[in-house]
Amino acid sequence: MTTVDQKLHSQLQSLWDDKRAAGMSEPEKLLYRSNLLGSDKRITNYGGGNTSAKVMQADPLTGDQTEVLWVKGSGGDVGSIAMDGFSTLYMDKLRALKGKYRGVEHEDEMVALLPHCTFNLNPRAASIDTPLHAYVPKAHVDHMHPDAIIAIAASKNSQELTRRVFGDQVGWLPWKKPGYELGLWLEKFCLDNPEAKGVILESHGLFTWADDAKECYELTLAIINRAIDFFEGETRGKPAFGGAVHDALTADARRAVAARLMPAIRGFVSGNQHMVGHFDDSDAVLEFVNARDMPDLAALGTSCPDHFLRTKIRPLVVDFDPARENLDQVLAGLSDQIATYRDDYAAYYDRRKHDDSPPMRDPNAVVYLVPGVGMITFAKDKSTARISAEFYVNAINVMRGASGASEYCGLPEQEAFDIEYWLLEEAKLQRMPKPKSMAGRVALVTGGAGGIGMATAERYLSEGACVMLADINEDALESAATALSGRHGADVVRTVQMNVTSEAAVAAAYDDLAVEYGGMDILVSNAGIASSAPIEKTTLELWNRNMAILSTGYFLVSRAAFGVFRTQGIGGAVVFVASKNGLAASPNAAAYCTAKASEIHLARCLALEGAEAGIRVNVVNPDAVLRGSRIWEGEWLDQRASTYGTDKDGLEEMYRQRSMLKRSVLPEDIAEAAYFLASDRSAKSTGNIINVDAGNKEAFTR
Repeated sequence: MTTVDQKLHSQLQSLWDDKRAAGMSEPEKLLYRSNLLGSDKRITNYGGGNTSAKVMQADPLTGDQTEVLWVKGSGGDVGSIAMDGFSTLYMDKLRALKGKYRGVEHEDEMVALLPHCTFNLNPRAASIDTPLHAYVPKAHVDHMHPDAIIAIAASKNSQELTRRVFGDQVGWLPWKKPGYELGLWLEKFCLDNPEAKGVILESHGLFTWADDAKECYELTLAIINRAIDFFEGETRGKPAFGGAVHDALTADARRAVAARLMPAIRGFVSGNQHMVGHFDDSDAVLEFVNARDMPDLAALGTSCPDHFLRTKIRPLVVDFDPARENLDQVLAGLSDQIATYRDDYAAYYDRRKHDDSPPMRDPNAVVYLVPGVGMITFAKDKSTARISAEFYVNAINVMRGASGASEYCGLPEQEAFDIEYWLLEEAKLQRMPKPKSMAGRVALVTGGAGGIGMATAERYLSEGACVMLADINEDALESAATALSGRHGADVVRTVQMNVTSEAAVAAAYDDLAVEYGGMDILVSNAGIASSAPIEKTTLELWNRNMAILSTGYFLVSRAAFGVFRTQGIGGAVVFVASKNGLAASPNAAAYCTAKASEIHLARCLALEGAEAGIRVNVVNPDAVLRGSRIWEGEWLDQRASTYGTDKDGLEEMYRQRSMLKRSVLPEDIAEAAYFLASDRSAKSTGNIINVDAGNKEAFTR
């Protein structure tokens, strides 16, 4: 059995711990159950599905016991939800809503009435799925999107398969958009079929119910496991998706192709906002993209609403042939492929729109399937791109099962459109907070594990950017990444060990950056050393080391950045962290000062070359940033203290007093300038120098 088969057919195991659950209240058991269910992507996707419990509680005004529905609130994720992620509603008021219902053509108006049912002034908004839980006459309800169940729900003969697999234990309901009417359908089904343990919703998912939290959880697993067993028997020995017609490239070759494709795609799809990419070449993805039936199945679109809301109705299949390795030809024709996809999407919108439909959204594909290579996804941020990929892997699993046991069916196009452009979904999108100033931007920071590098990364991350830290010190990189990921999340921080003086190392780092995030928007060239010696004691080795890191290194990373910027065609920003010493001479530091002056002039030259492509190049000149900076460790600190006739403790005070403003310069001060020069706030500035030195007249630029 292959790795793919093992994953597809492995049974779900109960993780319920009776000892842990023994002292829990019913809402706490609901949380426990929810987190357990959401911990396995075979059970439900990120943000998908919901859980509920009906609990007797004291009314906060009367003190009388009343039945309260606890249900996952709007926008939550069962795997990571906390207690404040649940909505709480009076069941008697939810039942009273039936008297306000005017029929299916008016069901959306019922959402506005849900807040009137709120228990205990809970601010968590109730989701559209609330009636689906409220009217099931059982205390505990799970609604999940398991791959194995959706494979039944998305099959041509899904009702027949449901009966074949589950008998009378699990019922079947035809497709119906989530909402109030579906809640009433579920209630009627339960009343008409009191022995049923659950129901499969066509092209949607699974509902299960019980009067005990643990029983409900284990029932959900048992039903999914029965579906897994069924597909194992039906698909054993059959080639998935019609069998392979392509061979996968080696892992290194796949990444190399992705590294060239992703910046090109990113440039085409970032017209309205900067997009971030994700690459997936897992076994499940490779099996699909290399298969004979992949193009036809991909064209059918996804079935479950949660899938296509994340992935659009269908992916774009890139015209790459791994046998011919025709990447140059693919890149040359990529603009036409993407334009065709956009035209097809616009035609889909025009065919299916209603008079009150929201305006057409971004017509670009989210998912790009590359034979022999894998899957690329692009979205407004890294986590969304990654989650979109996870959803499409779920869709692949569904297509594998459905096409192996029956015939896979995507959701009818009009139904898909009505979900994608649902007015309630549009209202949710309109309520989302305004993107941060660097949302969708990708930055590479060299010297990223030092004080200035980390402070700059922190500033960019706080404004929504993704950052790759590059540094020669692997231990320091790991420490920096741990700290930044802990504050901003693992999706937005990457690291690469890189010697800026090595062409090969720089090229490899940029390939890593392209595969991890799809491209780049900002280069902060900050890698540095410091040396101090009288000219007669400045060795050629010391001179060359300064030039290699501070001049040649800046050239190499900038040249590579320009290549990515020009491929993307959406501009870019380069920020050099130079030094006051690049403008103002300093005793006993000829090699350092000269190399820093070289950086400044290189930036001027690059500003000239990059302007026509919208590439801005600017310089920050710090002075005496002692705190957190690794260049002030060891000999350099001793040497500068000796030069100015003080000791280590007195050096920072000496620099403070030497400045015009009598203030210390901190890494965060440099980071603020680096943020300004990379952000849209300085969109009309290039070739400039900002001195962040607390004032030094010798470094005045004019």
